[in-house]
Amino acid sequence: MFQISQLYIYPVKSLGGISVTEAQVTSRGLQHDRRWMLVDEHNQFLSQRTLPQLALFKLNFVVNGLQVTYADDCSIVIPFQPTTTEYIEVTIWNDQCKAQLVSTAISKWFTGKLGYTCKLVYMPDETHRGIDLRYASPDDITSFADEYQLLLISQNSLDDLNSRLNEAVPMNRFRPNMVITALEPYWEDQLEHFTIGSISFYGVKLCARCTMIGVNQQNAIAGVEPLKILSTYRKRNNKIYFGQNLLHAGEGIIQVGQEIKVVSLKQVASFASV
Repeated sequence: MFQISQLYIYPVKSLGGISVTEAQVTSRGLQHDRRWMLVDEHNQFLSQRTLPQLALFKLNFVVNGLQVTYADDCSIVIPFQPTTTEYIEVTIWNDQCKAQLVSTAISKWFTGKLGYTCKLVYMPDETHRGIDLRYASPDDITSFADEYQLLLISQNSLDDLNSRLNEAVPMNRFRPNMVITALEPYWEDQLEHFTIGSISFYGVKLCARCTMIGVNQQNAIAGVEPLKILSTYRKRNNKIYFGQNLLHAGEGIIQVGQEIKVVSLKQVASFASV
């Protein structure tokens, strides 16, 4: 039996994730996942690719919002709903969409901690950010995630990767929403359609990885691994893949320990060995 072994939500894009035992699946992914984002003075999104110290912001859910703690020092609470009525156009990769400024005071707090001018924004419900139509339908929407609604990785895949490394890396390097048990490493590559309860999930595209997976999430120090070793056996057409991007149909609660029922598998092209 295949099942969910871990669930993660990343409320603020590129900041720390929150491990949960259950999550609400909504039209754009898990509830609260990547609904907030830091942008620079040009309203471009910020990430650990250029600011690895973003990893030092740790998050937890509290009654009235998100508690953010920086480097085990002081903390601040982000309300679930913004306190301003100001909207701006923000850019995530090649997409532009409307976002709502959360709070001038909170933006100043992040600016002070980072030493880098930034603003915290929220994706309101009326903002519908579409997904690449090569893989999705016109009705599919996502959050401030890089593009897709969820990311899936099997524990077996991480275990196999760690068997090749001199120093093991934790799952948080890869920022999945869902971790599953599997038959063998990288079995998730071929998942085309599966269900959890009444919700259907579709594996639409393997996840291409970048240098961000080299950022240690505890100290924000960046290194060449695990991207370097992945490039020796998970590279195809000059891209390195680890994990499966998902879209879904239906809404509801999913839980750690819940069974995954496979509906169909797909053929996956082989990877070149270096």
